[in-house]
Amino acid sequence: MYFKIVSEIYDIEIIAANNNIREMAKLKAEYGEGRWRKLKGVAIIELQDGSIRQAEIHWYEAHGIGKRKLKIKAFLD
Repeated sequence: MYFKIVSEIYDIEIIAANNNIREMAKLKAEYGEGRWRKLKGVAIIELQDGSIRQAEIHWYEAHGIGKRKLKIKAFLD
């Protein structure tokens, strides 16, 4: 599903870090070595059909690499 984040991400929490991430091998192979963390947060997003929703977002992040594999986990409105 395509979406665009239109606000700051807030209420950010770390879900897992380094070896506790199930997809660690895929992340390293696709994006490179780094201190990977899986995070979650809340943001206002715009969906492909143009609707604006509040959603819980999950993503992976590493220093120097940035946010990768953002996905919507739940709509909060």
